Amino acid sequence: MSDDSFIREVNEEIRSDRAKALWDRFGPILIGAAVLIVLGTAAFVGYRYWDTSRANRSGDAFSQALKLANDGKQDEALTALSQLEKDGYGAYPLLARMRAATVKADKGDFDGAVKDFDDVAADGAIPAPLRDMARLRAGLLLVDHGSFADVSSRVEALTADTNPLRHTAREALGLAAWKEGKSKDALKLFEQISADEGAPGNSRQRASMMADLIRGSGNAS
Repeated sequence: MSDDSFIREVNEEIRSDRAKALWDRFGPILIGAAVLIVLGTAAFVGYRYWDTSRANRSGDAFSQALKLANDGKQDEALTALSQLEKDGYGAYPLLARMRAATVKADKGDFDGAVKDFDDVAADGAIPAPLRDMARLRAGLLLVDHGSFADVSSRVEALTADTNPLRHTAREALGLAAWKEGKSKDALKLFEQISADEGAPGNSRQRASMMADLIRGSGNAS
């Protein structure tokens, strides 16, 4: 055997011994890590499937409830929405609460609808924008089925210049004021809407018409 061959064999033996030593030392750790990665991936995929399945079932149930309501089957829709509120997933229980209140209003149960919206508005676990929306929905119902004070207690805080719901809130409060003969207050609110460049065009148009009507009535002074 030549010296070169001998040296190569010795190097190979050394490398083999070192590889075996490294495997003996770190092999179990590598195997354990690989197993954990596989199990973690399987758990993640399984959770995503479970999560998606639950969301899809709740979405289908909500769509069915909406169809019942649109078909005029309001009692059946309320039953379906009540069930979804109990066992729905994700945002669907809250959507069911809000929609159920609307269905009650469509049935003529305005007191029940306002109470449901008030309950949502008072629920601290619900995000603030959705609670504000519930306050606004209650206020809009009370324009025709309540007093100015009723409307004001729901929407007054929403009329601030920085609130994204201010245009509709001011319109609701303005209509309630006009209905009770508070023409000066109503005019101020409608003028705020018509002068707000951030307000939707149709809101500004309605506000301008109402402001002209109040001025023309001579009751704005």
